Parts: sequence; C-alpha cells; structure tokens
Amino acid sequence: MASNLEDYALLGDGHTAALVARNGSIDWMCWPRFDSDTCFAALLGHAENGRWQIAPVQEPANVTRRYRGSTLILETSFSTATGTATLVDFMPMRGGCPQLIRMVFGETGNAEFDMQLAPRFAYGRAVPAVRRLADATGWSLMEGSNRLTLHTRAALRDEAGTVAGRFVVRAGECVSFVLNYSAVRDMAAVNNDAQRQLSNTAAFWESWSARAQTEGPYDDALKRSLITLEALIHEPGGGIVAAPTASLPERLGGSRNWDYRFCWLRDASLSLLALLRGGYPDEARRWRDWLVRAVAGAPSQMQILYTVDGSRYVTEWECPWLDGYQGARPVRFGNGAVGQLQLDVFGEVMNALYLSRQAGLGPDGAAWTLESEMVQHLAQIWQQPDQGIWESRGKPQHYTVSKVMAWVAVDRAIKSSTQFGRTAPVREWEQLRDRIHADICRHAFRIDLNSFTQTYGGSELDANLLLLPLVGFMSPQDPRMQGTVAAIEQHLTGNGLVFRYRAGHADDGLGEGEGAFLACSFWLADNLFLQGKRDQARELFERLLGLRNDVGLLSEEYDVRTRRLVGNFPQAFSHIALVNTGLTLSRGHARMGADGDITGASGG
Repeated sequence: MASNLEDYALLGDGHTAALVARNGSIDWMCWPRFDSDTCFAALLGHAENGRWQIAPVQEPANVTRRYRGSTLILETSFSTATGTATLVDFMPMRGGCPQLIRMVFGETGNAEFDMQLAPRFAYGRAVPAVRRLADATGWSLMEGSNRLTLHTRAALRDEAGTVAGRFVVRAGECVSFVLNYSAVRDMAAVNNDAQRQLSNTAAFWESWSARAQTEGPYDDALKRSLITLEALIHEPGGGIVAAPTASLPERLGGSRNWDYRFCWLRDASLSLLALLRGGYPDEARRWRDWLVRAVAGAPSQMQILYTVDGSRYVTEWECPWLDGYQGARPVRFGNGAVGQLQLDVFGEVMNALYLSRQAGLGPDGAAWTLESEMVQHLAQIWQQPDQGIWESRGKPQHYTVSKVMAWVAVDRAIKSSTQFGRTAPVREWEQLRDRIHADICRHAFRIDLNSFTQTYGGSELDANLLLLPLVGFMSPQDPRMQGTVAAIEQHLTGNGLVFRYRAGHADDGLGEGEGAFLACSFWLADNLFLQGKRDQARELFERLLGLRNDVGLLSEEYDVRTRRLVGNFPQAFSHIALVNTGLTLSRGHARMGADGDITGASGG
C-alpha cells in the first residue's frame, strides 16, 4: 500500500515530476511529461503497478531527510546497525535526455541496500522487456515506444521485467544509478556522469533560488513554496500544472478523485501574482504567454483547463485495474470538467493580463483584441447559471463568485483601457460592471444571515466568498463583508481550518464530505489581515505552515480528524496561496501596484 502523503517528497525537471517516499520508494512518475502515461504508479495501487525502491536491507533505526539548501535535491539519511548512508535523489533540468538519478553515499561503517527497479507503463500494467546493454554498463527496459536505460556499476539481475540486486556501500563510497528515458526512435544525447549532473542540478537551483524576494520571518517557507511552483511549471511552454498527480482522494477512501496534471485558467492571476511578488517576472511572463496562446480564438470556445502544451483534448476515463490510493476508487485520468461553463475563468484571465501590464511584462501581442471580445461575450452570458469555481457535478446554478469574477473581468478591462491607453467602449463597460455589481448585492446577500451566500437566493455559505475583498469587489471594512467573514468563521471551520462549503448540504453532485481546503484557509488569513486583525492572521498562517510535511510540501486539503494531508500533492493552489499570504504578512501590506490590493485591483 502507498505511503501517507506526508511521507512523500517532490523531484522535478521542468517537464515532469516524481514522488519519493521516506522508505526510498519512488511511487509516482509520468514520463516524459506531467500528463504522460505513468512509469511508476504504485501510489494509486501496489508495488506491481510500478515503483523504484532503494532501501536498507536492515530495518533502519532512524530515517531523516531534507532538501539540500534551496534546491530540489532530496537527501534521505538511513541509520542502520552496521552503518549510515545517504540516498540522494534528483532530476537534472532538461538539456538532453530525461533523467532520474539516485546516488547512495556511505557515511559511516557499511550499509547493505536492496535496489528494485520495476517500471510499469500504460498506467501500471505494461511490463517492459529487460535486456543487458551491449557494453555491460547497465540495462535496457523497453515497452512499446518507451525505452529506459539504467547505468550503474552495481551487480543486478533481471526478475521478469524488474531489475533488482543487493549492494553494500562503505564510508566514503558512492553507488550511482542513472535512469534515462527516451522514445525508441528518439535517442537523445546522454550524460551518465552522476556526480557532474548533481553539481549542475545544484548550481541551477541555487542560482534560481537566489533571485527570490522573500526576505522576512517566513523566508525559508516562501522560498520552498516558490521552488515547488517552479517544479510544476512545464518549461517548454510556461504553463503551471495544478498538481503532478491524479486521483488522490479529497476524502480518505472516498470518490472525489480527480486528475490535476493540467493547467487551469483559474490559477492564472493568483499564480502570476505569486511569481511577480516573489521575484520571478520571467516565469510570470512565460505563464502569461502560455495563457494568451491557450485561450486564443473565440471566447465562446474558451475552456477552463488545457494540457501543458495548451491543447484542448482532455477526456476523463476510469482505470479499473488500479485499486486507488489506499483503496479510494474510482481512479480517474483526464478531467471531465473541461467542458463545463465556469464564468469565473473570464475574470481570472482578465486579471492576469491586467497584472501583467501593471508589472511591465512587455508586449502582449493580440491580447487586447481577445480581451475586448471576452467582455462582449460576457455581456451575453454572465446571467447564465454555471458549474462554479469548485466545478460542481450537479446542476448549473447562479453561483455568487462566478458573477463576482464576471465583474472582475469587466473591471480589469476598464482599467486596462483607461490606464494603458487601450481603445474600448469604456462607458458601455462601466454600465455593465455596475449592473453586475448591483445584481450580486441584490440577489446574493441575505440580510437575515448578514452574509453573502454560495448561490443567488440560497442559504448555504461558501469559503470562496473570502475572495470578494481580495479581488476588489468589496471593501474588507464593508459590514456585509465583515458579516460574511464572521459567518464563515462560525460555520465553515473545523479546528481553525476552513472548509469550502458544507458538502452534505450543497448540490455538488457528489454528496460525501472532504478535508479542509488549504487555499481557503490562507484566504481567511488574508481577510483577517485586511480587517486589521493582524495577530489573528499571523496565528492562522503559522498554523497552516505547521501542516506542511517535513520537506515543506502541502496537498490540496487537510483531514482534521485523522490529521493527514489529502487531495492531489503537492498542490500548486495551496503553495500559491501560501506565497501570497506570507508575502503580505512579511511586508506588512497587501498592495501590488499603484492602485491595487492583494490581486492588483481597486475596490468597487
């Protein structure tokens, strides 16, 4: 059975990622891209679904691990009865052949290790053919169009599609394993010098991390989250995947299991803001450029998510031969939400492009034509029901935050026109913006509850209402907003953490409950800060930092009952929220740009 999520660390090379457990087992990796078929899928099943484990033969008395400085190089130290050794895992940033490298360094005495490399392609069921390389320096593992080559001096054997063996490492020695991926017809240049690749990888991450602008009490935490976000960027195009995993349940043993290996437009403005504020304008520019390419064309055809290269084809299917993470089924790949109408993405896109202009990210090509067309399209559809920010699988409804983000889209278009000299029918757009604002205040605020509600005319709360002051829709000092925050604190929190909504009461098409949603908890800290409750905001933020695992990673949600991370892991949205809230608290202000609040917008 797969380890608990807290036990996994992340490796990445800007194209894909791997998860390594404390026991030395790599249980998840898709090769060569985030959204490729799996090479190792034990995370969603069992060892026979693919993994690569290097672990001491003797049960270790102690296991500790850390990332080496401000890098994505993982060091796991095992202490055994006969000696200690450190397993160093990393993925070199792509310059040629995709690689995953593991090095075992002897520290004291001698330690005996077992090595078992068992790749299984086609989502955990295709066993490769194993052959010795002609020069006897390693092994070839082939399946269909996939080819792996393992280079090592350790003595290994073929065990029916698995390369395995036992080796001893003594103090001062190093045993290396270099695993290369290539399509059979595309043999790229390979650098199998593990020590040189280790040095190159360390130099890359140290140089990248040195650019971070995170000084203050939370410097280490913010820098680690920014490194995590960098690892989730698909370098060839600049898109950011929501998570490198699929089908990790939002409730242990439950069915809320979704594939997050894609790029959501919803993450656009918040991730752009985190990168800009964190000191990474180049990454922000590339994300903006990916965004413009992906949504180019008719606004009516805009999707809520795309593949890492911006393509549209995403089909959801269930995988019957995987038993699911610790038994949570069904296992889903692809994502059926791709075809939903979600009005909020218009606001996220427009806000991201406005932030880009504020930050001086340079020419945006035909973006303004696209934005103008988006506003005209929104004018026709904003009154329609949709599936909402949480991608409900129930019937479409008039979700409050969907309407709010439609308002954001028009508001940012107006600001782009007036502040940056873009030609537009500003008076017409101002009337539309005012009409949407008035409609929301009329239909979404309940005087008897002293709160905005999840849907027009409804009675349920939703933590996404915490976004209203963050996007500039309403002043945080407005009594209606203060009442909403108080209601969320009273009715949607457990052990101080925020739940999205009451799952058993809201019509989301699923019914069962889930963990506390970590991004919403960060949003509550933002609201407390904006209301002047800075000590409470800092206390909540530090509580959230304490939920990270030992190497600084967060999933999407947290199960307050079992005290475990749940949902896809690591989750970009959680780390984006951590960076934005942490920078706000560190700098003592919430402004980004001359007239902006947390997301660069002024109040309405």
